[in-house]
Amino acid sequence: MDLLQDLKERGLVNQITDEEGLKDHLEKETVTLYCGFDPTADSLHVGNLLPIMLLKRFQQAGHRPIALVGGGTGLIGDPSGRNSERQLNEAHVVQEWSAKIKSQLEKLLDFDDEKTGAVIANNYDWLSDMTIIEFLRDIGKHFSVNYMLAKESVESRIEGGISYTEFSYMILQSLDFMKLYKEKNCTLQVGGSDQWGNITAGLELIRRNSEEGERTKAFGLTVPLITKADGTKFGKTAGGAIWLDPEKTTPYEFYQFWINADDRDVIKFIKYFTFLDHDEIKELEKEVETRPEKRLAQKRLAEEVTRMVHGEDALKQAQKISAALFSGDIKSLNGEEIEQGFKDVPSHTVSEKEKGLIDLLVEGKISSSKRQAREDIQNGAIYINGERQQDLTYVVGKSDKIDGKFTIIRRGKKKYFLIRFE
Repeated sequence: MDLLQDLKERGLVNQITDEEGLKDHLEKETVTLYCGFDPTADSLHVGNLLPIMLLKRFQQAGHRPIALVGGGTGLIGDPSGRNSERQLNEAHVVQEWSAKIKSQLEKLLDFDDEKTGAVIANNYDWLSDMTIIEFLRDIGKHFSVNYMLAKESVESRIEGGISYTEFSYMILQSLDFMKLYKEKNCTLQVGGSDQWGNITAGLELIRRNSEEGERTKAFGLTVPLITKADGTKFGKTAGGAIWLDPEKTTPYEFYQFWINADDRDVIKFIKYFTFLDHDEIKELEKEVETRPEKRLAQKRLAEEVTRMVHGEDALKQAQKISAALFSGDIKSLNGEEIEQGFKDVPSHTVSEKEKGLIDLLVEGKISSSKRQAREDIQNGAIYINGERQQDLTYVVGKSDKIDGKFTIIRRGKKKYFLIRFE
């Protein structure tokens, strides 16, 4: 199965500018392709994984990817897929975010292969040197206002209003493609479906800047918008976005995001985000149909993506935390694992070396009063590090502290509380 056919089988092709031409190009040459990542935050998120995976698939098929960090375009703001203006960030902030995104991309792509090793570029390097006169005379003259107004990313914003700043974004992204085409022989741009207008504008700029009679060889390909069966936005949870930075989204939280995938979505996500072959995917699809309660497909998905983004050690740690929480074996976890697994539960800090259980329940707002605390203890509703405690005189002390500083109290079946001892 060739690369384009594999992408189609996985549902990863939304639009291609010239499918037959691209197929022939990929078969005959080592193709250099690129995808842009604007630094709109200090980390990439799971929504960025799809185009990154696309770059990896092309790389594994023998082609060279360029990951373009938008240090320049990130100062402007892409109107695509938005109904309002982006907040403009200070230059030093965008530069800091660009550096962090660059480091994340370097972990996800192979930069070592002599033939197909990935390249990192930053469009700030050429956009920051361009004068306004050069921009208008050499680039802007190739774009008619009517042509730009017809693009969906602009047309959808006309009624609500769009600034010239965001209106000009299309031209800057087109310039990126032309720059990489001329200097890096980059002949393919890939991106999300919302980038189709920007990509085709880049192809038009390349054509207009070519010698008369020259046949340009450049292509565009987009992946579909990721949708979830329940109608909620992909990559969002009650706790917010799922980031690739382990400081913002812990590996355990990242693992749990994938393991909680809906049965209706899991096979699609496996096709999108893993390199499992089609035969194994079909077997997992059968498991979802016949034994959904086993959640084997979700486990496989979570394993593959967590390993890719955070590494084998982080995956094993996430699995260990998950198993401990499922079994109630809290004592098997260390302090770092406790912080990951209970990052978002209510917490309370205790300055004393030990504390009476009743007082701790009230002060930690685990029970509403001392009377309620006594009832909770007597009724068997209180667990300390996974073990039921029904002694009204019990004192939480040294033996209850994990790594000497954490105690997990559970009230009932699901209400967890993290106690920190200073």
